[in-house]
Amino acid sequence: MTPTQLADAVLAATRAALTDLGLDLAMLPAAVGVERPRNPEHGDYASTIAMQLARSAGVAPRTLAQAVSAKLVEFPGIAAVDIAGPGFLNIRLDVSAIGEIARVVVADGSNYGRSTSLAGGKVNLEYVSANPTGPIHIGGVRWAAVGDALTRLFRATGADVTTEYYFNDAGAQIDRFARSLLASARSEPVPEDGYVGDYINDIAGAIVGKQPAALELPEDQAREVFRTEGVRLMFDDVKSTLAEFGVEFDVYFNEQTLHARGELDTALARLTEEGHVYKADGATWVRTTAFGDDKDRVIVKSNGSWGYFAGDCAYYLDKRRRGFDKVVIILGADHHGYVGRLRAMAACFGDDPDKNIEIIIGQMVNLIKDGKPLKLSKRAGTLVTLREIIDMLSVDAARYALARYSIDSTIDLDLDLWTRQSSENPIFYVQYAHARIASLLRNAEELGITRGDDYDPGLLSHEKERDLLRSLGEFPGVVQMAAELREPHRVARYLEDLASTYHKFYDSCRVLPRADEHASDLTRARLWLAEAARIVFVNGLWLLGVSAPERM
Repeated sequence: MTPTQLADAVLAATRAALTDLGLDLAMLPAAVGVERPRNPEHGDYASTIAMQLARSAGVAPRTLAQAVSAKLVEFPGIAAVDIAGPGFLNIRLDVSAIGEIARVVVADGSNYGRSTSLAGGKVNLEYVSANPTGPIHIGGVRWAAVGDALTRLFRATGADVTTEYYFNDAGAQIDRFARSLLASARSEPVPEDGYVGDYINDIAGAIVGKQPAALELPEDQAREVFRTEGVRLMFDDVKSTLAEFGVEFDVYFNEQTLHARGELDTALARLTEEGHVYKADGATWVRTTAFGDDKDRVIVKSNGSWGYFAGDCAYYLDKRRRGFDKVVIILGADHHGYVGRLRAMAACFGDDPDKNIEIIIGQMVNLIKDGKPLKLSKRAGTLVTLREIIDMLSVDAARYALARYSIDSTIDLDLDLWTRQSSENPIFYVQYAHARIASLLRNAEELGITRGDDYDPGLLSHEKERDLLRSLGEFPGVVQMAAELREPHRVARYLEDLASTYHKFYDSCRVLPRADEHASDLTRARLWLAEAARIVFVNGLWLLGVSAPERM
């Protein structure tokens, strides 16, 4: 009996108890939850349903708990239900019921942990979206790891999600990029507000190698060549590096497209129709303060050029026109001010900010090497880049490390720790648990031992077996919670706990027979349990975009 099945049983028992007491069933929630008690002596699972409903029911919590308990013990697999404190239901399952969890996991295989909890509606998830004026640095690397993990979580819970990279190829920063490239190609000093780094020289050299005549063109034409070719080469580098990191987007959207299609004009017209546009000081403004923003936003500057906010408006409207019900955007710590303005923008278009847009703000990453901060990139001359992170760690270690922490917490990433081949390294600890299971299963195969089809869950009665089974049963709930709360780190922390639980099981419960022994039904039951654990490790690591090696 999995926690989900037990929760359904608790709900059914509560419904029956309320009916017997002549109480209104409308107070019943759509679903209930069960939790592992901190003290294993209190049972396998606990429920607070009686305390939750007592006030609405007008019945003392313990009285309602007793009524629910009487119904719940009638369900197959329920060994006992004790009432504790003000009305906790402490539930103990019989051995066979807990053992069935392994059968469920093996039967579901790669689908174990998946659900339809977020099904319905279309989601657009935008992340990274770094300007194409340099390589992706460590902040963007974090959003690549977190964004891809969140995408996998969304899809594992039934969401229809499209991932998108907004390619900001218009504006002043692109002008500075083009001038920097041209200056490099001419061996001139870098413009005062320009970009520096070996990558600028590399791109400028590539452009000259392909179009040597560009240096002889008039200034405006030469700058346009270096702008167009430079942006293309930089973005090709960004896409290829992200692909090395295991991250590819469904849509790469160019900002220039919005300008070419006149969508900024369309957005302005829509905001004007909605009555949120006014003119002041020669500029055109959107009255976002009416919807909670800290100040109104310029959409057309006094010189007639578009304000940055115009692109935000046009891009959001474009996403909504493409049929997305919710727009989710992951932004860095320096974008806190965007939350209010983007929510207000959605409201100005007549949308519900709580329903149609979601802004996730994440914190920065500090790299530590030999106990000291590591800040500068050798190639970019700025923050450490994605390719350098891959070289210093590995794709697996980097993705796991960056997704392991809550998005809203700053990470101090110790590079020495994350490259260490020891149990102190979280990714090594988790992957080693999977490799240990793979080795066990290979050894069983070499001995001619298979788990077979005659699985007896009642044989798994050892305390460490029960602990492992309960841990496996928690996985679907962890996946659902991680997706709903946008917290991929919950999966990583779960896997570390699961690894600890598996190692304790392996050290306490011999799986394969000794040389002078024959395989028994218990041997086969434990192989079922090991295979179930293997499946959950694979499924969990996949959600983080991390491999499950069979040898280490």
